[in-house]
This record gives sequence, structure tokens and C-alpha cells, in this order.
Amino acid sequence: MLDESLLDTPEALADADRRALLRGAAEAGARVRTAARHAVEAGVHDLKPDGRPRAILIAGPGAAATCVADLLSTLAGATSPVTRLAPAGVAPAAGALRWELPGWAGSVDLLLIATPDGTEPGLSLLAEQAYRRGCTVVAVAPAGTPLTESTQGNHGLFVPMATAPYEQDESLAASAPGVLWALLTPLLALLDRTGLLTAPPDAVEKVADRLDHIAERCGPAIATYSNPAKTLAAELADALPLIWTEGVSAGPAGRRFAAALAELSGHPAVVAELPEALASHSALLAGRLAASADPDDFFRDRVEETPALHARVVLLRDRPIGGLTAAPSARDLALSHDTPISELEPEPGGELETLAELIAITDFAAVYLALASGA
Repeated sequence: MLDESLLDTPEALADADRRALLRGAAEAGARVRTAARHAVEAGVHDLKPDGRPRAILIAGPGAAATCVADLLSTLAGATSPVTRLAPAGVAPAAGALRWELPGWAGSVDLLLIATPDGTEPGLSLLAEQAYRRGCTVVAVAPAGTPLTESTQGNHGLFVPMATAPYEQDESLAASAPGVLWALLTPLLALLDRTGLLTAPPDAVEKVADRLDHIAERCGPAIATYSNPAKTLAAELADALPLIWTEGVSAGPAGRRFAAALAELSGHPAVVAELPEALASHSALLAGRLAASADPDDFFRDRVEETPALHARVVLLRDRPIGGLTAAPSARDLALSHDTPISELEPEPGGELETLAELIAITDFAAVYLALASGA
């Protein structure tokens, strides 16, 4: 059950935030600036690449690496394929995971390693394997970890991850807001340098500014009625979110939101892109998850009984190209099954800025849902 009174009590939110998730969300803009500075100090902007790599391979544990790979693949488009190397192992623990390069990987490919840990033996072994194959290796991880020595010892480029002092003594959740930007920002600078995507320093600074703006709009001191993240968290308290995305940037933002809900608050969600979502999720809306499936729900004793789980559509939209949009059909389908719908659409700006806004608001929403539900 969600404690909605806690959402409008900043002191109680701070007390409940034992993992510093709110602080990480609020400091996302500063994290981008620090990570960009680390990339400069590591020599990323001094690189003189000899043409584009044939393929980009990304390795790392958990939701952080998955989201980084998803975002970079979206931003790079068809210029070079971006492939996440999925780990194998007997358990999702750092020492148990192993990564393998595909058989075709070689000297014309680029391996990116992104991890908020850096102690995984499997990643150090992967860096050594890449060196033997002739792959260029770039790693972003906390400084002073075994991966630092392994990357540099195999003639790779190491960029220290931008961490905060309060994160030093605790293992970081892969979906924590600060982790994503600390890992992603140096890789944006790198791939901008190689010409695979456009993320010059001024564009990265605009991303940091947009994240600061969202932190002001969605901070714990802003009341729920005027705070889009708190409002979304309250709306999803007893719901199964059906996250529908429209637009190139909205897709990875929606998948990131589902991962953050699962890891931070233990809240399940399903994701699909419009217009395909209208067909793939129509059975969910017509079944027992729709509000109309329980005609007695209005008269239920909400104090004594556990509320029934009903679907709620969350529509994340980037501005459609040429005005072509499936949003009206999405609204009609949801409302025809008495299913409520929440919508988020970013303010105008570049692709990186609008993507950052969608991620930032949904990150705050996932954090508020986690804190108010006692996760």
C-alpha cells in the first residue's frame, strides 16, 4: 500500500530514503557535468579515430548496462550496430558472471564496458580477451577497482565513473538515477568523437540543464498536485503499468522506466511501442485487469480489503515526426475499457534533451513509488 501522506512530507521522504535515491535523482545534472569532465581528463576529446568501428559491443551487469546499450543503439541509429553482450553464469553475482566476445569480433570493432562495480572478474577477463583479438576497449567504472588495472594493462582507455562520496560504502542499484548518467555520459562523448552520434559538449551541457530543471519540478518539496513525478507515482500505486511509447526517444525511456520500477520499488510493468501496443496489449485491457472487469469495485471496502490490481496505461511520447501519431487511438482503446491513462510529453528541445526529460521524470516517479510503498 502506498502512503500518499508521505509524498508531501519532505522530511519523511528523506528519512525513508536509505539508499539516497532521491539525492541521486536530484543530482543527475551535476553527475552529467562531472562525468563529462572525467571524459575530458581521460583524453576522450583528444582521440583521433581512424574511421568508424564496424560494430559497438557493450558489456556490463544488470539494468545499467542494458539501458546504456539501449540508449546508445537508439541514438546511433543505423550507423553502426550496437550489441549488448549478455552475461552467462550460475547466479547474478559479480564473481559468477562471464562475458564472451562473438566469434566475428576483431580489430575493427569497439568494446565498451560499463559497470557501477568494477570488481567483476568476468569483465577483466573480457578486456584481456578483447586485447588478444585486437578490439579497442573503453571502460567506465569506479576508479581504483580491478577493472581499472585490467583495462589500462591491456592498452584500453579507462574513464573513472562519476560517483558521489555517499555512494562509496554501499553497492549501487543498477537502476539508481545517478548510475545511468555516470556511465552514459563518457560514452556519449566517445561516440560523438568517433562520429557515430551527435553529442558535442554544448549538447551534453543542455542535457545537464534539462535534468536540473526536472529536479526543480519534481523535487520532494514540490506538492503532489503540481509535481508530475509524485502524481505518476500515486497513480501507479495499485496499478499494473502498461507503458506505451511513441517516438524514437520514448522507447528506451519506457524500457528504462519498467526496469527502475522493478528494481527500485518491486513494481511490475509491461512495455510496448505504439502502434503495435494497441494489438499486443488489447487482451490485457479486455481481461480481468481492466477496471470494468470488476463492477463491484466501486463498493469495495478500501480499508479492510486488498485493492484489486488494475491496468493503467502510461503513455510516454516524443514529438511525432510529421504529426503522425497513434495517441488518439491509444486513448480511445484505454478509455473504452475504463482503463485510466497517464501521459508524459517532454518540452521542446534536442533529442538528447527530450530523452533526458522523460528518463528524469520517470526516475523520480519510480523513486517516490519505492519510498512511499516502503520498498
